[in-house]
Amino acid sequence: MSRRRLVVLTALATTALLGLLGLVGAAAFVWSGLYNVAATTQHLQLTYSVLERAMAQSVKLRTGDIKVPPLEDEQLVQRGALCFQANCVQCHGAPGVAPDPIGRSMQPLPGPLHVATQRWSSAELYWITRNGIKMSGMPAWAFRMEDEDLWAVVAFLNRMPELRPSEYRALVAPMAGMQCRRE
Repeated sequence: MSRRRLVVLTALATTALLGLLGLVGAAAFVWSGLYNVAATTQHLQLTYSVLERAMAQSVKLRTGDIKVPPLEDEQLVQRGALCFQANCVQCHGAPGVAPDPIGRSMQPLPGPLHVATQRWSSAELYWITRNGIKMSGMPAWAFRMEDEDLWAVVAFLNRMPELRPSEYRALVAPMAGMQCRRE
């Protein structure tokens, strides 16, 4: 056997052995129960970072073909504020409104959405709202809200960063008692 072939076979065998040891180590870690899954503690930073990156890449992959309708209409923004007030404020809060205790007790904590438009495009916000995020507490609203109401929420989210608390209250006050449409 040539020296070059021996080096290649040794490298392949070493790589395979290291991969197998990595899998065995990961399986032992999972089966040991050492990772604390309690909702009273934060993820390790590495875990959080990996999950955040996986979410961002997943959303980006699935939103390329989404056509964003015009979202500037004031009635659409008001409709979105109503749907947001009815379905989102409990976990995410709103301008001048803190999340309810249920939202503050979730792990990971639901993010404040007044900065969502800095991170996500309108198509991505629609996709996240429509499909939810596994293992985060974010539900898939596709089964509970019509598409036009999902886009209305996105229109409101686009407006939310510029709203002061008094403007938010004025936006939702005329709609007190109204319901966001359900499918």
